[in-house]
Amino acid sequence: MSLIIHNVIVHRIAAKEQQLVVLPRQDTCEVAPEIEQLAQELNHIYNSKPGKGVGGFSSVAELERAKEELEQDAPEPEEGAIPQATPMNPYALNEFQLQLDKLIAGEHDFVSFSRDVAGLLAYHLQSMSTDETGFLVFSHFQFLATDYLLISLLDTKEHVEVSGELDFSINSHLDLAKMQLAARVDITQYQTSPAQNRYISFIKGRIGRKVSDFFMHFLGCEELVDIKKQNKQLLENVEQYLENEEFDPHEKQESRQMLVDYYKEKLEAGEDVTVKDIAETLSKDDQKQDFYAFAQSLEEPLEENFQPDRAAIKTLNKFSGQGGGISMNFDRKLLGEKVFYDAQNDILTIKGLPANLRDQLNRWQD
Repeated sequence: MSLIIHNVIVHRIAAKEQQLVVLPRQDTCEVAPEIEQLAQELNHIYNSKPGKGVGGFSSVAELERAKEELEQDAPEPEEGAIPQATPMNPYALNEFQLQLDKLIAGEHDFVSFSRDVAGLLAYHLQSMSTDETGFLVFSHFQFLATDYLLISLLDTKEHVEVSGELDFSINSHLDLAKMQLAARVDITQYQTSPAQNRYISFIKGRIGRKVSDFFMHFLGCEELVDIKKQNKQLLENVEQYLENEEFDPHEKQESRQMLVDYYKEKLEAGEDVTVKDIAETLSKDDQKQDFYAFAQSLEEPLEENFQPDRAAIKTLNKFSGQGGGISMNFDRKLLGEKVFYDAQNDILTIKGLPANLRDQLNRWQD
């Protein structure tokens, strides 16, 4: 299903004389087929990124704490240096939220909003002494009657092209696959149910908390939902439920596969998984209690809905582990068929080794 593109614009954040500056575009991009494709691809890549944080706009107290942390991390100005003016107060409650509210209310056009927000991000990057530069892309679109705003800071990558005359040329393109700094605001949820504090998601990054921290400060966002914990708890609850309802081994495996398919569908669409949907997925005629009632009866009930974690899918179909020089994984369905576990003696027996492993072992014996 396609996105309905409202606005797309890009600004450049660059280093100039040891300062970060915004090189703005003057108007939004015409929504031509290539822009539609870019917006579709950006959203798809964002959806596929694992380990995103979820939350809402921070309270005043949280913003003050964030301000103190940034001021502690900020470099001391050089003697005689002229203080750098900022385009806005980053700690008004809170500047990104205020700018977004003006955009939603029609008091701000999209170009002005994006330029002010680009200046705000440049300020935070400068305050944290990071050397991040690149192209800041704003994409405002609708998907399944929900309005979203996706903001991503992208770098470029050189590639070689061959012309029709077979001449080579080196050009640059946005490196979409390396998206590491991005956030998406569910504008519809922010307007209709802000109290849930789940309308902002952001990529947490893989190079330390500092990356996600400064992006959270820039957004004025507080992470309120632990996605990995929710997904792990869900899968543990599903296993408990399958055991309690006395699903036979075939039914268990079938249920896990249906859950995998459901997860993949939600990940592709960028939608939350819901406990009620999962209850319908796991339903069977002779069950004493459906999964929804079971989950709600637990000491630590699940959230009604939350973002799916791609890494969680692996645990549904495979057993895996590593340590002590051993790394192993195998399909769950093989346990009791080709793989046998003796818990008392801590022994795992495998029948029918993979051919390439068997060949290596035979060569070693020779």
